[in-house]
Amino acid sequence: MHSTSVLILVGVIGLALGALLAFLATRSRQSVDRTQELELRLKEANSKLEDFQQEVNEHFDQTSQLVNNLTQSYREVHEYLANSAMRLSSQDIGRQMLEAGSGQLSDNDENLSVLPPRDWAPKEPGAKGTLSEEFGLEKEAQAPAPAPSSEPVINR
Repeated sequence: MHSTSVLILVGVIGLALGALLAFLATRSRQSVDRTQELELRLKEANSKLEDFQQEVNEHFDQTSQLVNNLTQSYREVHEYLANSAMRLSSQDIGRQMLEAGSGQLSDNDENLSVLPPRDWAPKEPGAKGTLSEEFGLEKEAQAPAPAPSSEPVINR
């Protein structure tokens, strides 16, 4: 009997050790699988980011080309109108249109001079303007200070 109980005890211990080793093997295998899954997701995210950045670059390149085309078309239309105006009407009007298209302004436009706002200016000669550091201080200095009362103050 002694050998049967030892045999059963060795079998139970072997079964327990086998179960423990199987548990540890599957656990480490799951962590490896999880790591591989996370690495795969990271690669996919990087790939999507690079694709998006490429699309953004292509978008801005195409936008730049379209704006340049629009600018060129505007110049062509303006030159056509200016040349037509020179041919069909007085040359003075055509010359003004050409100058306006090239960014040059004629010297006889006096309406283009703009003055800064005058709300800061003094209202009377010799008075301080509203942006002056002393503006409004003389009014406060001339105001009489309230007389202190001789009665005691009681807080309730």
